[in-house]
Amino acid sequence: MTVQCNSWLRAGVLAGTMLVAAGWATAQNPPAGNAQNPPPATDKKDAPANNTIALDNPAAPPVNAEEEAAYKAIAETPAEQQAKQIELGEAFVQKYPESRYRANIYNMLTMDYLRAGQVQKMETVADKELALNPNDIQTLAIVGQALPRAMNSGTPDPAKVLAKAEQYSRKAIELTPTFPKPANVTEESFSAVKNQTLAMAHGGLGLVYVRRNQFKEAIPELNQSVTLDPNPDPVNYYLLGLANTKTSHFDDAIAAYSKCALLINPMQDTCKKGAEESKKLAATQLSAPK
Repeated sequence: MTVQCNSWLRAGVLAGTMLVAAGWATAQNPPAGNAQNPPPATDKKDAPANNTIALDNPAAPPVNAEEEAAYKAIAETPAEQQAKQIELGEAFVQKYPESRYRANIYNMLTMDYLRAGQVQKMETVADKELALNPNDIQTLAIVGQALPRAMNSGTPDPAKVLAKAEQYSRKAIELTPTFPKPANVTEESFSAVKNQTLAMAHGGLGLVYVRRNQFKEAIPELNQSVTLDPNPDPVNYYLLGLANTKTSHFDDAIAAYSKCALLINPMQDTCKKGAEESKKLAATQLSAPK
């Protein structure tokens, strides 16, 4: 499994990122067959400054001085300058299509396009990176969560999108526990990033089930997500509340919505209303057994 330490940790910090401009609408224009579209998501965590990344493929042809300088310029570009990173990264892979650094460049572009809300471009470069590193658990988890979050009523072939998201999320869940700790990463950091990766993958899979109206199947995945993440994603609390409401587990729905409402996020009012509605349902309807 080839995932470089610095890019892996950088992706781990980004694991909780939620899309801003990915085509979500607040319960409006839901995709065909969906009971409800989740509310818009917002950035939860910022990526740190970009770090120098180790070589991807030692067997690749040696780099020349010009290529080395071009790569160094990208690696030293601050992460907050994502437009510049995208410009330099795209120019690099165009000029050096066989570079040993290209997997790292694709990994960086995946993060930048995700943060920019450009999901189609994120998916394109992520798939190029996965063609080189098929077991990159971070990229698998990122794509597995981002694709179902970006869906809307205009998404072509939503079944295909959900199938891909499910495949990537499941693979990330399968591989993450087997990932070896890099030598220069502390146990604490390693455990945190693994948990964030699993939280994202379980959250992505849970949303796939929600999109398919398979609310019973969504609940354990979303529970895993909010349990594993040291800073749970309010979107996943919202989805957990929705799934529990749909399955008549009203007390659990109230708990999930209430946790979402306690977090500072754009969905606080939505989650407060969800909790109140679930309380009303609990007072008038029988809760389903677990």
